[in-house]
Amino acid sequence: SSSQESFQDMQKKVTDLWQNLLYPVTPGNGTDGMFYACCEMKPSSKIEADKPQVTGQVLFRQHYSQGRLEALFHLDGFPLDNNQSGRAIHIHELGDLSRGCDATGGHYNPFGVNHPRHPGDFGNFFPKEGKIRKYKPNLSATMFGPYSIMGRAVVLHEQEDDMGKGNNKASLENGNAGTRLACGVIGLCGKNLWEEKLPEVTDKKKR
Repeated sequence: SSSQESFQDMQKKVTDLWQNLLYPVTPGNGTDGMFYACCEMKPSSKIEADKPQVTGQVLFRQHYSQGRLEALFHLDGFPLDNNQSGRAIHIHELGDLSRGCDATGGHYNPFGVNHPRHPGDFGNFFPKEGKIRKYKPNLSATMFGPYSIMGRAVVLHEQEDDMGKGNNKASLENGNAGTRLACGVIGLCGKNLWEEKLPEVTDKKKR
């Protein structure tokens, strides 16, 4: 109906207005509307000393306001064995590191759907020579608007994500990914770190 279309149009204008207030894009800001975020990953204070002590960054960039989210995963500290199983990485709902990674809550799931259809379900990563170097384009999460991932946590798990096929409740919530090894909070940053890490992550000869 015309009244419904009018309401949706008004709703869009209100959303665009507060997005512009929160994320002002001004000419000559040096980024051409591209925004960058960094998550500094550190080992959880709750894990045992014999577990992998993973450090590094998960970096994001997205063109305001309808661009697709891109991510770089630049992590170190895994065992040197190249025959390891995958390690799951997800966005969790809270940026609370007061109890290591245990206070970050469950998966960020604003639409109330089963795993692995949450916006921050990034899947499995397979370390090589103790490192994860991965670039992922076209992610379904976003840095902008009411479903923004800003201020939430990225969590690296000890085990492989079963992608919701584990035939139990936990599988549909978190993929049975196990212990939270490392985490960090997503915050805005400049473009320098992205530009520094991108060549290493995308150059296959170095991986």
